[in-house]
Amino acid sequence: MGEWKHTAGKWYGGGPDDKGVQTSQDARFYGMSTKLATPINNAGKELVIQYSVKHENKIDCGGAYIKLLPGGDSFDADSFGGDTPYAIMFGPDICGSATKRTHVILHYEPKGENVLIKKDIPCETDELTHLYTLVLRPDNTFEVFVDNKSVRTGKIEEAFDMLPTKEIKDPNQSKPADWADEPEIVDPASTKPEGYDDIPPELPDPDAKKPDDWDDEEDGTWEAPMIDNPDYKGPWKPKMIPK
Repeated sequence: MGEWKHTAGKWYGGGPDDKGVQTSQDARFYGMSTKLATPINNAGKELVIQYSVKHENKIDCGGAYIKLLPGGDSFDADSFGGDTPYAIMFGPDICGSATKRTHVILHYEPKGENVLIKKDIPCETDELTHLYTLVLRPDNTFEVFVDNKSVRTGKIEEAFDMLPTKEIKDPNQSKPADWADEPEIVDPASTKPEGYDDIPPELPDPDAKKPDDWDDEEDGTWEAPMIDNPDYKGPWKPKMIPK
């Protein structure tokens, strides 16, 4: 998919013959695939996926990830695309300011799902070359390196939502008919004090005095400013007690 260039790019450190593949147009979908001549068998040993990426143009939305497809004779390069099933997807993906992550997605066959790592791994966003490495180990641990620096490691079953939860709700249990969801009830012995509703929230300031130059005819009847009543406790509420 798309028209590719075979080039060392605008700048390079390994010489003009140290070339890579490069997309040739902006805002296009690109993809290339090939069938491995020798199938990968990583039983009992580490599987390492490693490649370098250089975004020579500052990108706002784009990815440069690699997919490793399941083995077998069903692979068809002519129909390869975004919906082609894969076993592993790895690499940087940038989309606006919200998404700047290094994808690590593993296909978990028992669930028939592609499972994304739960905690995002940041990716590099400049225009320099960066080396991305994913290591899957036979003890079901993984490690991600960017420029040979470890940026995430852990156990697969903890970092990916693959395995079912250890406990589930008992399907044979149901809420009792007399079950009350509220942890507290009104104390039947709690009663509103006599005269509680007659306590005003504010009172005239007893220390306020009518100004000497106040003229009732011109200024109206003088009233002292109001202050909070320390005896007012808000609307009455009955005491609550545990059930």
